[in-house]
Amino acid sequence: MRKTVYVGLSGGVDSSVAAMLLKEQGYTVVGVYMKNWSKDLPGMPCPWKQDYQDAKRIAVQLGIDFLMFDFEKEYFERVVQYMIDGYKAGRTPNPDIMCNQEIKFKLFLETALDHGADFVATGHYARVNKGVLMTAKDVNKDQTYFLYRVSHEALQKTIFPLGELTKPEVRKLAEKHNLVTAAKKESMGICFVGKVGIADFLSQYVESVPGSIFDQNGVRVGEHDGAIFYTIGQRHGLSVGGGLPFYVTGKNMTKNEVYVTTDLQDDRLWRRSISLTDMHWINGRPKSVKKIKVRTRHRAEMIEVTDLKQVESDWLIELESDIRALTPGQSAVLYQGNVVLGGGVIAG
Repeated sequence: MRKTVYVGLSGGVDSSVAAMLLKEQGYTVVGVYMKNWSKDLPGMPCPWKQDYQDAKRIAVQLGIDFLMFDFEKEYFERVVQYMIDGYKAGRTPNPDIMCNQEIKFKLFLETALDHGADFVATGHYARVNKGVLMTAKDVNKDQTYFLYRVSHEALQKTIFPLGELTKPEVRKLAEKHNLVTAAKKESMGICFVGKVGIADFLSQYVESVPGSIFDQNGVRVGEHDGAIFYTIGQRHGLSVGGGLPFYVTGKNMTKNEVYVTTDLQDDRLWRRSISLTDMHWINGRPKSVKKIKVRTRHRAEMIEVTDLKQVESDWLIELESDIRALTPGQSAVLYQGNVVLGGGVIAG
């Protein structure tokens, strides 16, 4: 009996090719558009209707059934509110990671299974084998950094058809089969919200209160639009006078102050260890730190781990070399070879 796969169709080329490949492999494929956000923001119309139509056109072109799952309420509660609360607390949360954890590989998976699916699939660049998450063939497109919080159980029910392909190969396949999304550009905005900057998005939900910017010598050097909008290591968007560039080293949410430095070697910008909260191991904690590396941003260079230990409910990672601009609220993801072990949220 043929297995049934529910594919998350976003209206983009990656998910379109994923659905096409699964059909070629003999699966019964059902395309699903997840409606997670439909609100227009000032000067920034939400693209969901166009994406929905593109996803539907792909389903028609491939001759597969098509459904829409409305997760808008849950998306706001589990992803958007998480992001807003994080920024209010002075952190820089990653909504895409939470979206994968709570929506795509939890709510979508549960709903698909209830509808009779055997598996779910997406257009992510990653590989999975019996619940083990591994990096994609295309190292430039690898998206495992955003997938580290997906559970072992969910991964056992997940297929990543693009894991063994490069982005150029995916484009060529789309063109070869004349897919209607073959030439569609990628969306680089907030997950499901479109091309919206974080500050523009947050300004719809939080009050921005101007405050002072102080340099490494405690001298007031400018004014900010609201400490909530600034992140560690940030250089652009600072209303500070000419001369050497300034980098954000910290902020005080209670005082609504932002701290900067002109010294790239400033101790506040560099760390040799990382403290992690809310740790998630995909297949259990590793038995040793041999060949373990950590990545603290998508596509950032991986750094060798020399020690890994649990300290009460948190975890402490010691590094072989210093790392710049660790950002509280972002994630640190641990790899052993091409296997994703898990990771946690960087503590303040």
